[in-house]
Amino acid sequence: MRLPIAPEGRVFVAVPLVLGILGLAAAGAGGEVFAWIAWLLLAGAGFCAFFFRDPERRSPGDAAALLAPADGRVTEAGPADEGEPGTQRVSIFLSIFDVHINRAPAGGEVRAVRYRQGAFRAAFRKDAAERNEQSELEMSTERGTIRIRQIAGAVARRIVCRVRAGDRLASGERFGLIRFGSRTDLLLPAGVTLSVRRGDRVRGGLTVIGTWE
Repeated sequence: MRLPIAPEGRVFVAVPLVLGILGLAAAGAGGEVFAWIAWLLLAGAGFCAFFFRDPERRSPGDAAALLAPADGRVTEAGPADEGEPGTQRVSIFLSIFDVHINRAPAGGEVRAVRYRQGAFRAAFRKDAAERNEQSELEMSTERGTIRIRQIAGAVARRIVCRVRAGDRLASGERFGLIRFGSRTDLLLPAGVTLSVRRGDRVRGGLTVIGTWE
């Protein structure tokens, strides 16, 4: 049975869990201070298990649909100020309470993975896409090329990308995550009709955010 916690997060759960159990054992021998520390550690382990949860999802089978690459709130949906004429951007802000697994919006081949160092400004700021640390996937699909950006935030300090150029992804397949708060951008060509707008809540691999014309 698959453990419903992302592999990259298991150490963040295991370490405070083990230390918390040891602390409770020490508290049983008469150390009240150990009890407080133990319960704090166990609470931390519980939060990390919640944060790194990795639920199973069955993505829609519509070949014309483009799915949300992450859970969160849409902060931008419309024309992008970069790329080819007609390029559109959908930005999704992930709070610490959202599932942080990133998923492929469509099936296709990873043409390139580009990592760029940068700052750690609040991910919901508009300039985060230009200034923050990020990793960009360029994917070639049957209907066009799309780009997905994993953008680190003020708290997030580790972008995890599990794929490389030449890999193939199915629609809704996991490809990475960002630890502790982040933003995911999807850059789409002109031939896509968006079906989300600013303020909408989306779920990675489930919510249709646009369709190919």
